[in-house]
Amino acid sequence: MKNLKQLKSLFNFIDGSPTCFHAIANLEKMLEDEGFVRLDEKDIWEIESEGKYYVNRNGSSIIAFVMPAQKPAGFHMVAAHSDSPCFKLKESPEIVVDDAYLKLNVEKYGGMILSTWLDRPLSIAGRVVVKSNNALESRLVNPDRDAAIIPNLAIHMNRDMNKGIEYNPQVDMLPLIGEAASKKEFLELIAKEAAVSPEEILGSDLFLYNRDKCRLIGIDDAFIAGPRLDDLECAFAGMTALVNEKPGNYINICAVFDNEEVGSRTRQGADSTFLKDVLVRICTKLGVDEEGYRRILADSFIISADNAHALHPNHQEKADVTNKPVLNGGIVIKYHGSQRYATDAYSAAYMKDICKMAGVPYQSYANRSDIAGGSTLGNILTSQVSVDMVDIGLPQLAMHSAMETAGAKDVDYLLDAFRTFYMR
Repeated sequence: MKNLKQLKSLFNFIDGSPTCFHAIANLEKMLEDEGFVRLDEKDIWEIESEGKYYVNRNGSSIIAFVMPAQKPAGFHMVAAHSDSPCFKLKESPEIVVDDAYLKLNVEKYGGMILSTWLDRPLSIAGRVVVKSNNALESRLVNPDRDAAIIPNLAIHMNRDMNKGIEYNPQVDMLPLIGEAASKKEFLELIAKEAAVSPEEILGSDLFLYNRDKCRLIGIDDAFIAGPRLDDLECAFAGMTALVNEKPGNYINICAVFDNEEVGSRTRQGADSTFLKDVLVRICTKLGVDEEGYRRILADSFIISADNAHALHPNHQEKADVTNKPVLNGGIVIKYHGSQRYATDAYSAAYMKDICKMAGVPYQSYANRSDIAGGSTLGNILTSQVSVDMVDIGLPQLAMHSAMETAGAKDVDYLLDAFRTFYMR
């Protein structure tokens, strides 16, 4: 039986996290409500046994950790990501059309299904940077209104539309936000959200987001539909488990990285030194030398959690013959012969053992051998921190759509598995 209270918490988290910056701010609040102490990378850290801490980089990535009471054997880590495919606003985005319409100049962020963004209520959210008290300061913005729409071309003007269309992101996907006379109102709207004047905004990272809310779907409420399920489901589950379970013999860590959808090669991405920096600084405070750090890594484990493709009810031919997970079938362990996923025999066995201990089902995923798949955090993280690692996720449909579908029961399965992992 699915936990409706937990699902409601997940829905509230996703609905309140229209961008990576909002997702991290919400995770940070979750941590602070549970007594976690913020550590600044510019400061000297003080770490105590049984202490709870977190580090925020760029406002879009976060690493939280809990110290055990005794000398730790290693690290138990869950990794997820905060970003999702969407449209990012370009600089000076306002475009006036025939002195009648006002639209925005945007570009793709990540590999999105463009058609799913058409004819939906959209809005703009993200962060702006202003100067306050002689220092630069980031402020979150999210006007709570249906501010934009990307209108489809009428079928009368393209009779072949239902035969398939290739959308041009510079032509077909620019959002309409108002009449031409409203041009100055866009920046004023963003500035008002940041409690500054338009002239005080020195920089911005603004994105379009789908205004549709998460909801239960199906005559039996078996499924959930919502935006950004990839990968806010896993980020939420990882952090929820971290704050609710005391460590056993390991330092428990939950790391949520930005920019996975565009390759992770940023200072806050999984391909940065962020995780390594935090691990080294923890070990330094424990009085562990470089050899000791290597020994601790040798007894550590990472669960890389990023959603997986489920068997599609209308396209069974796209699934592998023997590895085709289904919604509500449990945690998906992901395999790839060319190591686009980090799973190997040992890490798969380790994850299966955790699932058995937690009493939750698991399934396997592999691409069809004639279909190229995506990648995730696992093999990127191993280039920075050489640790045993498994790639998993929750099964879902329509990955990278503006509205995705997943199983209502699978959230509880993932939470139970993470809790069991953190208690070991």
